Amino acid sequence: MTITAARIERRALSRSAVVVGLLGLLLVVVVASLMWGARDVAAAEVWRALVDPVAGNNDHAVVRDERLPRTVIGLIGGAALGAAGALMQGVTRNPIADPGLLGLNSGASLGVITAIAGFGVSTVQGYLWFAFLGAAVAAVVVYGASSLGWEGVTPVKLALVGAAFSATATSLITIVLLSDANTLDEFRFWQVGSLANRTTTFFTTVVPFVLPFVVVGLLLALASGRVLNALSLGDDVARSLGQDVARGRLLVVLAVVVLCGSAVSLVGPIAFVGLVVPHVARLLTGPDYRWIVALSMLLGPVVLLVADVVGRLLVPGELEAGLVVAVIGAPVLLLIVRQSKAVAS
Repeated sequence: MTITAARIERRALSRSAVVVGLLGLLLVVVVASLMWGARDVAAAEVWRALVDPVAGNNDHAVVRDERLPRTVIGLIGGAALGAAGALMQGVTRNPIADPGLLGLNSGASLGVITAIAGFGVSTVQGYLWFAFLGAAVAAVVVYGASSLGWEGVTPVKLALVGAAFSATATSLITIVLLSDANTLDEFRFWQVGSLANRTTTFFTTVVPFVLPFVVVGLLLALASGRVLNALSLGDDVARSLGQDVARGRLLVVLAVVVLCGSAVSLVGPIAFVGLVVPHVARLLTGPDYRWIVALSMLLGPVVLLVADVVGRLLVPGELEAGLVVAVIGAPVLLLIVRQSKAVAS
């Protein structure tokens, strides 16, 4: 066996071990999400609630009607946010990019504001359609504006136009919120991002609609790995390797729209998951985006569910997962940046 072949084999074994380890960690987090909260339920009782529920048993009702739906939604939303963040950092070649950079979160928020103020929508199920539509419109506007000019779409133009769109959408949102107290009351609970109140009804009515979009988005994300590897070398090098840069970038942006719109519809505009998770994946697997995207799909649910469980245990009532992720994500990101600088030097 040659030295190169041995190195490739060791790297494959190492990545396989990382995947197995993350799957085990995800299983532990899922069990913790089903067990812990304002009312702790033993692991054996959780198992019985899932396989042989007893009518009238309060522990079984808590597990099946409250914690199981929010855990599954956390898995779906976390995978979508993690993958979307990895795609964003790859397509923009920006290490601090996340779905909010292209204005997708702002577009989704503007859609929800439109639903509340313009159409009187007051349910999460109703927000779903408007959040998804808002994210899609934001992507079309940003990508379309970025494609103007002789050089077409570039990472810098995507970031600048996305920032401009976010600023405009945020201003419109602020104007509506300041002028309508009822809209502010409805919007502020969705804005912080949460897995709370994800009941069986929400699970059975919303998830069947969103899940196909998430599956399609994740498949597109996995298919984008080679494109992102080529784009990471620069557009000119990517073209010399036979890559259609415009089509590849459009594929990635489409995947981001589908994933971000779906995730925001389910859990709200939660920040830092899509920002921090790809950095952790990159530390575990290296610069290959085929693996970064795949690991981000596993790390995203871990981060989101851990934040949800911590939010349940931290205060007597409950702290929204979006707030916990922000508190945890900021120092983790600073640590990653510091470690990256140390490695570079």
